[in-house]
Amino acid sequence: MTEEDTVLVSTEDQPVEQRPRRRNRGALLFVRDLLIIFLAAILISFLVKTFLIRSFFIPSESMRETLQVHDRIIVNELVPDLVPIERGDVVVFKDPGGWLMPTPPIEQNPVAAGVDWLLSLVGLSAPDSNDHLIKRVIGLPGDHVACCNALGQVSVNDVPLDEPYIVIPEGETRASKDDFETTVPAGSLWVMGDNRYNSKDSRYNGATPGKGYVPIDNVVGRAFVVSWPVEHWAWLGDYPEVFGGVPDPASARSDGGE
Repeated sequence: MTEEDTVLVSTEDQPVEQRPRRRNRGALLFVRDLLIIFLAAILISFLVKTFLIRSFFIPSESMRETLQVHDRIIVNELVPDLVPIERGDVVVFKDPGGWLMPTPPIEQNPVAAGVDWLLSLVGLSAPDSNDHLIKRVIGLPGDHVACCNALGQVSVNDVPLDEPYIVIPEGETRASKDDFETTVPAGSLWVMGDNRYNSKDSRYNGATPGKGYVPIDNVVGRAFVVSWPVEHWAWLGDYPEVFGGVPDPASARSDGGE
């Protein structure tokens, strides 16, 4: 038998003994790759949720009809750190202190708690929604915000707002049940709910430590889409046609405003 014949015989014999071992190794590699892909997906989702977008659900009627109770929204977390807040933005923010009543922790069995925690890592669950609020930005730092003029409108820097997104009860004509007038301090926002007669917003938190203003540092991000339920899907705009004519505070002062 030649040397070449010997090699051919040995290569024919070896696979018969090594096939099960190779199959086992292939299965282990497949499981390893699946695990790596799964962990990478979790990591990417966690980074997206931490730095780009995250989900919240709506716990109250203060933003009706724009948002309904139990709607799920997607929030752009680049606002305000990289993208500035604009008047008209719908923003999610942490309680500045005293806006929310203390709520008892939700009781969950260990399995449900674990699943909820895992989903929260990738932004599919929002267990802290009850610790946050959502309102529309009406006044930026330095803005003079007041209500109501002779037509019952809110004005910003002496420019009255025609607000198509607000809900007021039948028979009412004013954009706010109660009159108010304020100048927003530096680093803060004046926010109001779209459901004007059923929203505990900046107007009604004057006795809190922040005096009704929301520190910009408390803003988690800008809500830009309703993601669930499907029949409520919608983009959330900032209504530039409403606020486009509002001058900045410096311009208002130079023209003789507050």
